[in-house]
This record gives sequence, structure tokens and C-alpha cells, in this order.
Amino acid sequence: MKRLAALAAAVSLAGCGLQPLYSGGSRGAVAQALGAIEVAPIPGRAGWLMRTSLEDRLGAGRGTPPRYRLEVELDDRITGFGVRADNAVTRERRTLRARYRLREVGRDTVLLDATAGSDAGIDVVGSEYATIAAEQTALENLARDVSDQIVTRIALYASRNGKPPQ
Repeated sequence: MKRLAALAAAVSLAGCGLQPLYSGGSRGAVAQALGAIEVAPIPGRAGWLMRTSLEDRLGAGRGTPPRYRLEVELDDRITGFGVRADNAVTRERRTLRARYRLREVGRDTVLLDATAGSDAGIDVVGSEYATIAAEQTALENLARDVSDQIVTRIALYASRNGKPPQ
């Protein structure tokens, strides 16, 4: 019975036109396009975290010369919004927004210009060390989330266009 249900689900998905984004594995068009992207330096700690995360997800530096360059501008903000009667902040929101552009190397043509972002809530506690640690952990998680959004968007772009033009 379970096998029949799984077979029915597979047949219905095949009929709706869904295709795997990373079909072909590391030799597929999407993986090849992602591997040919060089990430430009991004200033600051948030930039370092973002660039490292993007390079990990893109598979950059696998020996192929870069055909594309990803430029990212970050906006990292912490806003206090939970306020007690004595005006002490009890809650913060850390927001990380990225504007990114995918360019062809050599031609300087912009293939993709988009934004991505995420935010996280942080409890402000009596220990300043614990609050700073929570802010840093939030930044690490946000950089990972935003880089996932960017790579997914680029992969979707590459799959819809076969691969970015060479």
C-alpha cells in the first residue's frame, strides 16, 4: 500500500512539470553555473560571514575560472524594541539585508539584481557578555539564511535560462 502511494505521488509530480533544480548533480548546468561564480569581497564581520557562506554554498574555487562575479552590499542593523518602565531595552531585532548583483566577468553585464534579507529576535539579559554572544550568533545564522536565499535565487535564474550566458 505504501509503495502504491509513493508511486502515485511520483507519477502525479512528473505530470505537473516539476523538475529537480540540481538535476545532473555536479555536472548539471546549474551546478556548473554556480561553480563559476566569484564572490567579491564584502566589508566588515557580517561581510566576511556572508562571503564565506556564499563561497561554501556556491562551490566557488573548484578549479574553474570565474565567468561571473557576485557583488553584495549588506545592511546590518540592531534595533531595541522591548522597553521596560525604567527605559531598559529587553528585546532586540537584528536585521540583515543584502542587495546583490550577478555580473558577467569581462562584459560587466548585470544578469541579476535583487535583494534578500532575514531578521532574528534577541533577548537582552542582565549579562552583557550573553547579550553580545546572542547578537553574534544571530548574525551568523542570518548570514547563513540570507546566503541560502541568494544561492537559491541564482540557481533558479540559471535553471530558467539553461545557464547564464557565456
